[in-house]
Amino acid sequence: MTAVKMQKQLFGTNGVRGVTGKEITPELMITVGLALGTMRKGQIGVGRDTRTSGESLIKALKAGLLAAGCDVVDCGILPTPALQYLVKEHFDGGAMITASHNPPEYNGVKIIEPDGTEMGDEETIKLETLIFSRSFPPVKWEESGRESSAPSLIQEYCSSISEYFPGNPGKGMTVVADPGSGPACLTTSTILTAMGCRVITINGKMDGTFPGRLPEPSIEGLASLSELVISSGAAFGVAHDGDADRAVFVDETGKFIEEDQQFALIAQYICRKKTGTVVTPVSTGQIVEMVITREGGSVTYTPVGSIYVARTMRLLLENDVNVIFGGEGNGGLIFPEHQFCRDGGMTAAMMVSILSSTDKKLSELIDQLPRRYVLKDKIRTSKGKEILEGIKADYSHEKVDQTDGLKIIRKNAWILVRASGTEPIIRIIVDADDPEKCRDFQNEIKQKILAFG
Repeated sequence: MTAVKMQKQLFGTNGVRGVTGKEITPELMITVGLALGTMRKGQIGVGRDTRTSGESLIKALKAGLLAAGCDVVDCGILPTPALQYLVKEHFDGGAMITASHNPPEYNGVKIIEPDGTEMGDEETIKLETLIFSRSFPPVKWEESGRESSAPSLIQEYCSSISEYFPGNPGKGMTVVADPGSGPACLTTSTILTAMGCRVITINGKMDGTFPGRLPEPSIEGLASLSELVISSGAAFGVAHDGDADRAVFVDETGKFIEEDQQFALIAQYICRKKTGTVVTPVSTGQIVEMVITREGGSVTYTPVGSIYVARTMRLLLENDVNVIFGGEGNGGLIFPEHQFCRDGGMTAAMMVSILSSTDKKLSELIDQLPRRYVLKDKIRTSKGKEILEGIKADYSHEKVDQTDGLKIIRKNAWILVRASGTEPIIRIIVDADDPEKCRDFQNEIKQKILAFG
């Protein structure tokens, strides 16, 4: 029982994204605002990340919403999960101007439903129909919307997380935070300080040119974070992507923690407190399922994308399945007791809670997890879907999963090949119990893809 992936034209896996001035323009944002305002009457909360194009795009979006008769509350610069939390608590819908982890020249928009989740495929297709048809019913002059601003609401989001972990669990703990010049500059340090931590910040000044590193946290980009963790004697370092719905970590030795290991560690901690189901995409590493089943839990798989994870979690709960956790193997984790979306701030706070409950260091906790080998690769092409269809026949005799793309499953190994929903690339993930098996499987599929393309 999972959310079904439907074909969209404009929106990808997580909203609309593209290069500013090319695919993403003020004209498009006005149209998105008109369409959203036509579908979701009432009070709409909006916000943006720190990208330089964000100010002009959000003004265009607000113009469309106001013209459609909606009242607009501008929550300012804030993380996507912060706006999602505020929409859930206060508004009839929302829209976030962001391109998440994409480079600085990109921007986009995510649409948020009243329950705080991103808009699902069925409703998104209705929204796209309005955008393409431009069939917006006229609004009388006296019914035009009004705008207000509420930048201080971000504190409500911060408090909702720190208060989830009472008793100052971070007392005596030093943490280095790297918001990457994004909106987490306003939240992560606040959250962790309220939990009792001593927080040191790097790349802590908001800047849409992202001078310290790119919005996508990478091992190379986090070198300065690792150095600061070591020199300060911190328990760990945490870094966010461009809109802070994800969090990744380095341990006390400065070593980058692979995202599936991070997911497995937090899942283990949660499953030891309560038994239930964890929801995650088919792209998530095998280590996560191994840990969950070892602790007595179960796993439900979905298509790739936090929308499908969040909506499947809600669907299962509505059918009396005890869903306790969810997320993706990219640092985007979902804590259903707090809200149904990826939340980098909550993930950082959870790591503090885990370390406060043990006398072990983060590196020691990671070393105790099952050992798996993962390779991730991508091939740039605009023909991703055609290539996947072309190579499927070569694996018709093997065990495959087509929940999203093509997942070929062999003994103690699998490979997932899928066309990205946000970029013109084919993504490849290999997971195996042996590094040589990983490399051989990767080379095999790459040769087939390159030969076809």
